[in-house]
This record gives sequence, structure tokens and C-alpha cells, in this order.
Amino acid sequence: MAKETLSNWDGRFKSIAYWWAVGFGSGLMRPAPGTWGSLLGLVFGYGILQLPFAFALLLGGAAFVTALSIWSINAIEAATGVHDAPEIVIDEIAGQWIAMAPLALLPYDWRALALSFVLFRIFDIIKPWPIGPLDKKVSGGFGVMIDDIVAGIIAALLLTTAMLYLL
Repeated sequence: MAKETLSNWDGRFKSIAYWWAVGFGSGLMRPAPGTWGSLLGLVFGYGILQLPFAFALLLGGAAFVTALSIWSINAIEAATGVHDAPEIVIDEIAGQWIAMAPLALLPYDWRALALSFVLFRIFDIIKPWPIGPLDKKVSGGFGVMIDDIVAGIIAALLLTTAMLYLL
């Protein structure tokens, strides 16, 4: 069953909360809007990796994005009654930054960068325990964000292991 979208919400294009939640339009791209949102997160995250204190910036940025996104998504849900519309991809951006955080601490190449993306997408799509139960049982903006945060954490742990022992 397809998720309900925000396409019937007349006020969407005038809403700052909407543009934030759809990743400035990346969530409107088809197919697979979550993958497009993650790709935007990867591109911005790579830019952050070029800065001093990249680890703190990625995690701090993910925390800031999460806090602002909870407000944004709650506002959208209140206006539309739609929970976790597929075009909402700001959660993928925050999760991708968490998945990339080990890259700021260890020497990396394009393989590790790609692996951060692939691992995050796998956990975000498949939603193994504990991601799946969080996705189903937690409501509101926090519910939209938490499964991607946990997917990012698990991806980061596996990425770190791969970087230390395989890459």
C-alpha cells in the first residue's frame, strides 16, 4: 500500500516547514525520494567533511536538523493529517550525516563514502530491529526522525568496522 502524499495540501508551496521537510525539493524527485534525500545529505556531508571539526559538525548538524525537523513535521502533520509522507526526506539527510561521521575520524576514500550511503539506505529501507518497531510505534515528527537516526547510528558502526578491518 502506497503512503499518502502531501500533494493534496494546497498550502504546501507557501510553507517553510514543507520546503524544509522535503529537503528543499529533493523529496519531490521520483523514483525513490528517500534515496534522493540521502544523496543530498551525502553531497552536503562531503562538503562538511572538508571543514575543520567535521565530526562535531556532522553530529551537531544532525542534531540541529532533527530538532528543527520535528517542529516542521509536526506542523505539516497538524495541517494535513498525513504521517510520514514519502516526500519528507529531511530525516534521510540527518541519518546520512550520522552514517558519515566516522569518515571525519578515519582516513577514507570513495569506497568508504559510497559504503556510508549504501549502508544507511539498506537500514533505512529494510528497517531491521530496532528500526522497524520505532518506525511503527513512535508518532509525530519524532517518529519520522527516530528510525533514520537509529539507521544512521547502525550504519556508522558498521562503516567504522569496515574501515578499520576491510577497507
